[in-house]
Amino acid sequence: MLGRILGGIATSLLFSAFESWLVAEHNKRGFEPQWLSLTFSKAIFLGNGLVAIVAGLFANMLMDNLGFGPVAPFDAAACFLAIGMAIILSTWTENFGDPSENKDLVTQFKGAALAIASDEKIALLGAIQSLFEGSMYTFVFLWIPALSPNNEDIPHGFIFATFMLSSMLGSSIASRLMSHASLKVESYMQIVFAISAFTLLLPVLTTFLVPPSSEKNGSISLAGCIQLLGFCTFEACVGIFWPSIMKMRSQYIPEEARSTIMNFFRIPLNIFVCIVLYNVNVFPIAIMFGMCSIFLFMASVLQRRLMVVADIHKSKSQDWTSLKERDPEQEPLSI
Repeated sequence: MLGRILGGIATSLLFSAFESWLVAEHNKRGFEPQWLSLTFSKAIFLGNGLVAIVAGLFANMLMDNLGFGPVAPFDAAACFLAIGMAIILSTWTENFGDPSENKDLVTQFKGAALAIASDEKIALLGAIQSLFEGSMYTFVFLWIPALSPNNEDIPHGFIFATFMLSSMLGSSIASRLMSHASLKVESYMQIVFAISAFTLLLPVLTTFLVPPSSEKNGSISLAGCIQLLGFCTFEACVGIFWPSIMKMRSQYIPEEARSTIMNFFRIPLNIFVCIVLYNVNVFPIAIMFGMCSIFLFMASVLQRRLMVVADIHKSKSQDWTSLKERDPEQEPLSI
């Protein structure tokens, strides 16, 4: 339990502090806005993808080839965390931010809640993030029983490495998509969410369309192969999602409350995952995946709404700029 509490703190920092620092530093130094997209893509490709592939292969070697058992990957992870801590303590310098902007925790959360309530784009972005990440984290806990319902002998480490390779492919695709100035992130993410919804619907479809296998401790079944292909496609969508959502957050979330708002979004996400895991033995796996598929379809619909709202806001801003050029004393439009 203590480990999960510390893990929750570390995860919140991992998914908020570094990104907030990067965006602030990027803008402060006056770098090109397009470079931010490239940085996010490379971070997902090299950091999340390549390192995770090596970690999966290493975990598989510790458990199967060297025979250290299923706990060995966790022990190895603790060693790498200790090495990372030593590197950070000895080489990184602290960024304290602007002391005049320091606020207590309650004030920060009030400001974040006000920003979400007053700007529909931020609220939509938070809902999209929670729906997708909630489905993704649920998938993390369900893919093993989905692929081996009869305790089939499947190479977990190699499958995980394949997932990470698919995620790297997705981040590479995202890099190419975001390099086109004419292609909006809000536009193609609707398709990505729709595809991911279909991939997590495959366990439901195979339950009705593919005859179940009754062989115990055998190799992966036909239904498992179909689901594995779908899961790899879903991981590719995850690889596209991360740099794309980072790009949208850099556009829509205000700088002064970025980290707090990002952590605010994680509250419904964690509640959702806890509810799912608490009831994981109550409902069949197919029902769980069907629920995730519905959430991803909802994310696609909300993404469409976000694009419409963003276009309206941009149009009003352009109208106001044009009006201001003609009449400098004109009062601002309500946007």
